[in-house]
Amino acid sequence: MKVPLLDLKGQYQSIKTEIDGAVQQVIDSQYFIMGPDIAKLEEEISNYLNCQFAVGVSSGTDALLLALMVLDIEPGDEIIVPTYSFFATAGVVARLNAKPVFVDVDPVTFNIDPKQIEKKITSKTKAIIPVHLYGQSAAMTEIMSISRKYSLFVVEDAAQAIGTQYKDSRFAGTIGDMGCFSFFPSKNLGGFGDGGIVTTNNPNFEHKLKIMRVHGMEPKYYHKVIGGNFRLDSLQAAVLRVKLKYLDSWSEKRRQNAAAYTKYFIEAGLAEAEGKLTFDDKNKVLLPEAIYKETGHKNYHIYNQFIIRVEKRNELWDFMKKKEIGCEVYYPVPFHRQECFDYLKSNDKDYPNSNFASEHSLALPIYPELTDEQIKYVVDSIAEFVKG
Repeated sequence: MKVPLLDLKGQYQSIKTEIDGAVQQVIDSQYFIMGPDIAKLEEEISNYLNCQFAVGVSSGTDALLLALMVLDIEPGDEIIVPTYSFFATAGVVARLNAKPVFVDVDPVTFNIDPKQIEKKITSKTKAIIPVHLYGQSAAMTEIMSISRKYSLFVVEDAAQAIGTQYKDSRFAGTIGDMGCFSFFPSKNLGGFGDGGIVTTNNPNFEHKLKIMRVHGMEPKYYHKVIGGNFRLDSLQAAVLRVKLKYLDSWSEKRRQNAAAYTKYFIEAGLAEAEGKLTFDDKNKVLLPEAIYKETGHKNYHIYNQFIIRVEKRNELWDFMKKKEIGCEVYYPVPFHRQECFDYLKSNDKDYPNSNFASEHSLALPIYPELTDEQIKYVVDSIAEFVKG
């Protein structure tokens, strides 16, 4: 049985008529740049996330970059980031000639560890970028408390977390000063290419976001500030407006798939409902669902990825390829180990949890169209490897 890591064809076929109609309307209008679908999507996203403003941009990476530009981040400023994340989180900081300051992640959630943040703050620190990794919220209560104590900005990297709710029911990406989302096709809400959006409750930030995404123009051809070409395409906005209506049902199906994985792993004797956090038994698999039960996290996890932790990760990954099961290793090289950041002279021993995550985590298929039979096959294959 073949089980792809992601199958977007099935999703498209289920809403093909609506998608094709929306795309055709844009084509018929010939209004491809900053068309009416942009403003409508922004309104619908802000309503969905219960925030005041949303500004469509060209990608999740550009969302982060633009947010930092709006905050007037300058060369030499220090920005605190987790060392375990997609490259853009730190890359946008370096691109502005600011200094990314790496912090280890929490061993349970793989999100930035708030207990490690304060010791990295200096007089040059200007902002914190918490990442809501894999569709689970970072510890925003603690992070916001630190930011207020030191008068720091908070830019949430919510690229993988649209619809994720924090324990007090606020949405990820609406708690800090700005939230940055990606509409890359593999995301829970994905377009037909690159796209992103920045959310905020600050009208001044919203104004700067809107003018800086079009080269700082206000009015046309008059530039008081320097921005960039960070526009979201009308075609992408039209597609996303259709998909947004289905987002909650798709995320809930991912949660159901996660529960099915947990059930089958426990039945196979590969995991424990208590969610142990160590490999006491080398034949065990650490599951996110069980781990959350043990630690009492109440966040609404949307499972942009379903991440297991295994002792022989690379060997299992090779085995799954032979079984024609799509798996992925996300972020095998944390930022502090990346060659381009050698100049920061990081101490590898300062980041044990990030190193563990990079060496032991494996993403399994979790997309909404996954069948129960496919989930069972994935678990049975892992059991064959572990017990073989």
